[in-house]
Amino acid sequence: MKRVKLPLAPGLDVEFAGRDAALRQVAEWADRGTRLPVVIFGPEGCGKSALFKQAAAMLMDLGYDVVYVDVAHKTFVAHTDVAEVARRLVETVSDASGIAQLRLAYLAVDLARELIGRWGKRKVAVLVDEVFQAVGLDRAGMYVKSLLNLIEYPPKDYERIVALIATSEGLTRREIGRHLWARLMMMWNMPREGFRQLYEKLPGPKPPFEEAWRRTGGNPRMLGMLYENRWSWEGVATALMEQRGLPLVIKSLTPTERTWLQEAVEDPDALFTGERINLLDKLTELNMAADIMSRHEHLWVDQPPPESDVELGIGRRVAWHTPLHREAVRLALGEAK
Repeated sequence: MKRVKLPLAPGLDVEFAGRDAALRQVAEWADRGTRLPVVIFGPEGCGKSALFKQAAAMLMDLGYDVVYVDVAHKTFVAHTDVAEVARRLVETVSDASGIAQLRLAYLAVDLARELIGRWGKRKVAVLVDEVFQAVGLDRAGMYVKSLLNLIEYPPKDYERIVALIATSEGLTRREIGRHLWARLMMMWNMPREGFRQLYEKLPGPKPPFEEAWRRTGGNPRMLGMLYENRWSWEGVATALMEQRGLPLVIKSLTPTERTWLQEAVEDPDALFTGERINLLDKLTELNMAADIMSRHEHLWVDQPPPESDVELGIGRRVAWHTPLHREAVRLALGEAK
């Protein structure tokens, strides 16, 4: 199978690495289609977009007409012989108006529908990346329903449809989960051996693999950021702290909430109690932490994280997105003293 090339850091493109179990899942979806749209949640930078781009190429090789859109970055891939599909996508991403991302999100569904109804395509895949920030929390469920309607009420008979959505927007999960309109799955950072493949592609001097693993928890984007910042762990953690506005967030907390947050730095499961859920929601909204699905295989894309790994900041029900996210919170708590 051809591996697509993806940017890891400025001036550094690497081949898609690891994720063998996820690629087997894509092959299964290609073989049977998706009965419901599959909505995949996971930490920022864990590799969802990389998987979708690899999946798009893979589905094309398996005979699918594929529309992939990255709504947040206004990019797309169209694997089809229908020239109008690419033309309409180009027009939309070139739109400088404030609603271009919203238009792109809905265009992906419209084009998949037209591939079936207008151009008679029998196997169609639509992959939509980071869509919920564009459509909004209040319309996230209806967007998923539009994909379900494509599967259940197509304009013409088809052979198979694969419909996948990826997002880092953790709070949207509850809105979508209220309905039986999608299959919710979670994706985590890369397993150790797949991450090692990525690490080995980095040129030049670098720290030992185990140190890179302990700092990133297998998150490809954190690896790229560390490489770009000459392996300054504290520099990347400080940047995360400032970009997420953590000092201000912590200043807004009550003394009791700060104590809870300090406890969560040592054990993220400390947040999994009734009175502390609001604090967990704040961290989820900031893309710092997540409540974790149970480790049943059918709930996960690729491999789930371990049941507990204190060193990586992973608990049974709550986890920091990466050890560097946890370190950013630790730094902010130190500044607030």
